[in-house]
Amino acid sequence: NPKPTRKWLSSTIFIYTAVFEAETEKAGVKVKWQRAGTEITESEKYVIKAEGNKHSLTINNVGKEDDVTYAVIAGSSKVKFELKVKEPEKSETVTPAEAAPAPAVSESPAPPVESCQNTEAAPSGTQPEEPVDPIGLFLIRPQDGEVTVGGNITFTAKVAGESLLKKPSVKWFKGKWMDLGSKVGQHLQLHDSYDRNNKVYTFEMEIIEANMTFAGGYRCEVSTKDKFDSSNFNLTVNGKMNSCHLLCSCLLFFSPLFLLLYSTEGHEEGGEFNFSSLLKKRGEAKCESQSDVDVWEILRKAPPSEYEKIAFQYGITDLRGMLKRLKRIKKEEKKSTAFLKKLDPAYQVDKGQKIKLMVEVANPDADVKWLKNGQEIQVSGRYIFEAVGNKRILTINHCSLADDAAYECVVGEEKSFTELFVKEPPILITHPLEDQMVMVGERVEFECEVSEEGATVKWEKDGIELTREETFKYRFKKDGKKQYLIINESTKEDSGHYTVKTNGGVSVAELIVQEKKLEVYQSIADLTVKARDQAVFKCEVSDENVKGIWLKNGKEVVPDERIKISHIGRIHKLTIEDVTPDDEADYSFIPQGFAYNLSAKLQFLEVKIDFVPREEPPKIHLDCLGQSPDTIVVVAGNKLRLDVPISGDPTPTVIWQKVNKKTDLVRSNDDSMTPSENGSDLNIDSKLLFESEGRVRVEMHEDHCVFIIEGAEKEDEGVYRVIVKNPVGEDKADITVKVIDVPDPPEAPKISNIGEDYCTVQWQPPKYDGGQPVLGYILERKKKKSYRWMRLNFDLLKELTYEAKRMIEGVVYEMRIYAVNSIGMSRPSPASQPFMPIAPPSEPTHFTVEDVSDNTVTLKWRPPERIGAGGLDGYIVEYCKDGSTEWIPALPGLTERTSALIKDLVTGDKLHFRIKAINLAGESGAAIIKEPVTVQEILQRPKIWLPRHLRQTLVKKVGETINIVIPFQGKPRPKIIWMKDGQTLDSKDVGIRNSNTDTILFIRKAELHHSGAYEITLQIENMTDKVAITIQIIDKPGPPQNIKLVDVWGFNAALEWTPPQDDGNAQILGYTVQKADKKAMEWYTVFDHYRRTNCVVSDLIMGNEYFFRVFSENLCGLSETAATTKNPAYIQKTGTTYKPPSYKEHDFSEPPKFTHPLVNRSVIAGYNTTLSCAVRGIPKPKIFWYKNKMDLSGDAKYRMFSKQGVLTLEIRKPTPFDGGCYTCKAVNECGEAEIECRLDVRGNEMDLMDDTNTAVKSNR
Repeated sequence: NPKPTRKWLSSTIFIYTAVFEAETEKAGVKVKWQRAGTEITESEKYVIKAEGNKHSLTINNVGKEDDVTYAVIAGSSKVKFELKVKEPEKSETVTPAEAAPAPAVSESPAPPVESCQNTEAAPSGTQPEEPVDPIGLFLIRPQDGEVTVGGNITFTAKVAGESLLKKPSVKWFKGKWMDLGSKVGQHLQLHDSYDRNNKVYTFEMEIIEANMTFAGGYRCEVSTKDKFDSSNFNLTVNGKMNSCHLLCSCLLFFSPLFLLLYSTEGHEEGGEFNFSSLLKKRGEAKCESQSDVDVWEILRKAPPSEYEKIAFQYGITDLRGMLKRLKRIKKEEKKSTAFLKKLDPAYQVDKGQKIKLMVEVANPDADVKWLKNGQEIQVSGRYIFEAVGNKRILTINHCSLADDAAYECVVGEEKSFTELFVKEPPILITHPLEDQMVMVGERVEFECEVSEEGATVKWEKDGIELTREETFKYRFKKDGKKQYLIINESTKEDSGHYTVKTNGGVSVAELIVQEKKLEVYQSIADLTVKARDQAVFKCEVSDENVKGIWLKNGKEVVPDERIKISHIGRIHKLTIEDVTPDDEADYSFIPQGFAYNLSAKLQFLEVKIDFVPREEPPKIHLDCLGQSPDTIVVVAGNKLRLDVPISGDPTPTVIWQKVNKKTDLVRSNDDSMTPSENGSDLNIDSKLLFESEGRVRVEMHEDHCVFIIEGAEKEDEGVYRVIVKNPVGEDKADITVKVIDVPDPPEAPKISNIGEDYCTVQWQPPKYDGGQPVLGYILERKKKKSYRWMRLNFDLLKELTYEAKRMIEGVVYEMRIYAVNSIGMSRPSPASQPFMPIAPPSEPTHFTVEDVSDNTVTLKWRPPERIGAGGLDGYIVEYCKDGSTEWIPALPGLTERTSALIKDLVTGDKLHFRIKAINLAGESGAAIIKEPVTVQEILQRPKIWLPRHLRQTLVKKVGETINIVIPFQGKPRPKIIWMKDGQTLDSKDVGIRNSNTDTILFIRKAELHHSGAYEITLQIENMTDKVAITIQIIDKPGPPQNIKLVDVWGFNAALEWTPPQDDGNAQILGYTVQKADKKAMEWYTVFDHYRRTNCVVSDLIMGNEYFFRVFSENLCGLSETAATTKNPAYIQKTGTTYKPPSYKEHDFSEPPKFTHPLVNRSVIAGYNTTLSCAVRGIPKPKIFWYKNKMDLSGDAKYRMFSKQGVLTLEIRKPTPFDGGCYTCKAVNECGEAEIECRLDVRGNEMDLMDDTNTAVKSNR
């Protein structure tokens, strides 16, 4: 880790720098930094950097005023962190100490800063109470903590239990998925308690002997039946240091969009609480793989509902295949004699890594065979076999997908099986697509690079997949890691957004196809040349691929040794050497495929030499001589050749000078100056040009001189004076040379009015227009990380503003501008500041009023349908009084929740409410409640909504928990009264919890005395509503009584007993009879669910003695103890001759007798009901059912059943008409018996409500 450095300002003042870093999931995401809720703009104090998906904030000159809360926002994710600045101690040494773990990757000075966190929970007397969250579950959330290596720290969360039906479920996590419930041990303890007085649940997580690997982000989740809340907090672990250090506290926020990182320092310690695999080390390019994680063991122990979560956490792509193979390996194996330790059921390895499969054999000399998919593995470079003592090891190097198979280790006839799964990493896009702009008919080639060779990708155009069926239009190509989409001949319809997708990334690029247009940057110019000179016609067009032809007086020019035609880039040239009078003509250039005709004229200059007498004064023969100098215009970079004819005898001397304009103007106005004085001034203020081989030179000939400038530059512009002298006299002439060029590049354009897919670009004219007026501008744009610029306009822009459209929301762009004059196009301007097209979200939906009281209004809504790349910062809730136009904020600042409780309102006011969504781009439209809301409690009649399952008797077992929730309605909050069997309910024995919408009866452990009839009464003023509930608590019955062995004969024994004294408050359903041999005393069941109180046990073994016992049974199950016979039953052995005794034949016939009567019942109309009884009789009696003495045998509404003496009459969907007296009659040859009961059928709930309403109206 880098050591902090300090810059000395004086002997006692330091300058410190703090660096925060954030990493987003995707590159190009716009990140915003905030300080105390206000956005931070880049300055000397705050330096903001972004490279790919890494973003950093550097705070220079850290002072006490920087001790505030900061935040970083990316999309809809927001992370808050704090910076605490400590004053340096006076005794502090100047030598910098080793830095503590800091989020800065670069070596930056470390300020005396430490995280604003508490090592231990503050005492209740000093810790300020947090405001109660009206919507969440937490009373006190876990706070960020700081601890020194080896120290202990406790995090506390408190949850209000007053409104909860049962204890909430609380889970503690580290990182995104690691559940700390399985890590409890030496370094971690979890505690919880409940304060019955204040009705508060307290949950604590205690970390013992912390080390550096414990640092990071944690999360506490609390959930109930219908609510959920979570809280994030951070743990910082400090090394033992003597000097000041930097420790930045950052919340590890669990969002798929970004993850805040910071580096840690120190050695990893082994133990049960090691999180080193979850942290990112400084300088590493890749995250460390999660070590010592057995995904197969996790899957085997996890419930099916957790499979998807585990697959996402550990990067499992073939979850279905893994589960099929897991099902086969879940069988328990028998204990092996050849293996001391078998292979694990399954192994998992990343592609390209090494894996070792190891077994331990019982015989150290045993030979083993390794099989793959049933085939023996041979030794090779990839498969290595090792034998170390009892261990046999198979090593597989550089695992590939072909190694994903079933493996066996064979020792003799025994085998050990395992499955090896090779995990293939997701395919990432390492080089994204680039935007392109082409002309109609041109070839388009999109290229991207992925992380794996030969990977499968999917191409889309405007969200529609491009398939192989369209290969005539599109062609797909793979070249190693590179993927191509090729369009051979593009059309206007091919414009759009093209997307390439892999299982690990997405890249989008835009294609713009334009109609072919050609611009002329430089046209050909008229030329005047002398004999034997060179004539060059040159033009420049916008498309370097355009070809053309040259015409002379309408006929195509054919090149030869003297006439040359060239095409280099955008420049086309026609060069004529040794010009003759025949070359004088009109020349034209016509681009192929375009209706353009660039024309110019070549004039031949004849030089006439007149005979002059001797002693002729010198003369300069130019067309225009006089006071105004001649002006010659030359394009920068071109060659200037000026032939000046002269005469005189004797041959005059020629002098060329470049003169100062101002000086020249002064001299030209002074007519009285002498030639010698004039010449003296020229020498002083002018620059002499001598004959040389330089870029600017003069060539002398007998009858003329030539002034040449090779590659004209702006510095060559000015007034040139030529003077000719001989003894007879002198002559002079001034020639003005003007150099014209392309304009200077404009300054960087400015971006404003940024929208969802558009922005406004503004710029200023260039400082120098190149000597020619600016004709217009050309605008280009590119993505931030791209190198390809795309032109936005083909027609020159005349204005200084332009609205750029068709951009992709959420992508970072840059703009640049070119200036164009008649000479050509300038160099590009510097790129604009990067910007991201974003738009405000749409208005929130489903905005409604949830509740109204005398001074509060509760509102709720749903998020906007469209949020966009700008994310969602929160919501603004406002209200306005009816008749007013002033909107007042209802909440301080923004709220991130989708509900709000507006307090401190005036009773009786009529208010309008509206809500807006806010993000980086601004406010959305407002969602408004149409009608005004009156702040006043609404009177509502009390009404109990009894659940259907409580309309019948509620049966519970002893010891079970009873939790009855009864919803109701009524405003204001009604008074609730619970009664049991006409007496007030004892609150010490039974828990009652009431809320605004329901009442709860809670019994932690039910007892028999809790059985009875409960009555709930709601009362609001003089209005009431009542409902009754019957609760039956049942227990296991007691054992049967008076069991005795009645008789033993042959292989049979007869038993009889009486019903138990305690039936457990439930009907006895039957008995279980068991027998046991006296020698072994192992009990075997003879009868179960036996309904009689006597039985005959048969098939006993001769010569053995047997004991018998009987259990009684009800809804709760068998009795805990059984009634056992005191004396055994001995089965005598038969002699060689056995004469059975003669018995008088017993008459078993008996008249019918009802052993269980019919019971009077009251049922609800519309629900099937049954009437049951039990009858005994020999022979089996015939059964008849009657209703009000009418036979029911032929009525299809009734179904009659008889099973082992139990008679049942089923009445399908009874109505009040089906009420009455029902009779069951049993008849056999020995007699008859009958029994009857009363059935009352009540109306359904709607009928009861109608009757209630009728009764209320009659009372009024």
